[in-house]
Amino acid sequence: MIFHSLFEYSYLWLPLIGFVIGFCASVIGGGGGFFFLPVLILFYQVPAQVAVATSLAATIPVCMAGTFSHYRQNNIDKKIGLIFIITGVVGALIGAYLTSIISSDHLKIAFGIYCVILAFQMFLNILKNKDKVRKTTEDMSSRYKTSRGSSYGFLAGIITGTFGTSGTAPVLAGLFSLNMPLKVIAGTSIVVVSVNTVSALGAHFMVGRIDLTLVYFLTIGTFLGALIGPQKMAKVKLESAEGHARFWFAVIMVIFGVVMIFS
Repeated sequence: MIFHSLFEYSYLWLPLIGFVIGFCASVIGGGGGFFFLPVLILFYQVPAQVAVATSLAATIPVCMAGTFSHYRQNNIDKKIGLIFIITGVVGALIGAYLTSIISSDHLKIAFGIYCVILAFQMFLNILKNKDKVRKTTEDMSSRYKTSRGSSYGFLAGIITGTFGTSGTAPVLAGLFSLNMPLKVIAGTSIVVVSVNTVSALGAHFMVGRIDLTLVYFLTIGTFLGALIGPQKMAKVKLESAEGHARFWFAVIMVIFGVVMIFS
């Protein structure tokens, strides 16, 4: 169900929040849903089910702008992206159904646990690969890439549909495991996230509630931020920053996870 909530002066912060989220999300290859959900729940006291569907709707402009910018920068691996997308769509539809049968409190706690578990997995991968000679994507077999892409893609779809977070974290974790260049990871990720988000949002039109007032205020800033992010990214040499990007992304996930569990 679509509805408009009454205007509140605190909503005037949303365009600025949206710009920062849109910029950062497009750089790391996400749609911003991972950040939209905690903002809406923790700072605006939006019920979890409404926050999930609203987050998905607000993510669409970020995905569109980010995909367009990354495509122009030639940062998208279409073959690997397709592997993630096929199973991701199925997962997104299942996740949307799960949201309709889970209480708001349980949904919030489940999101927090998911963040913490995935963050620790990323920490372990960082430590495991620290002293190893890493294989390039070209060195990996097609079966290995298909297996990784399918499993992480399905998980991303489930997360997208259930939590409204666009499923960026598992997509990034899967792409990082294929040792692709960071710019290609970001570009490929946002394409996968875009398709998952559209699929999940379509399902939520049937079972969820979307607050268009919040969507309008958020997307004023997110669209502009998502257009600018990849352009700035193209001017920066990110190879040396790849390890730091993984580490800080995992740290942010832990913080959000703990706050969501105990808030």
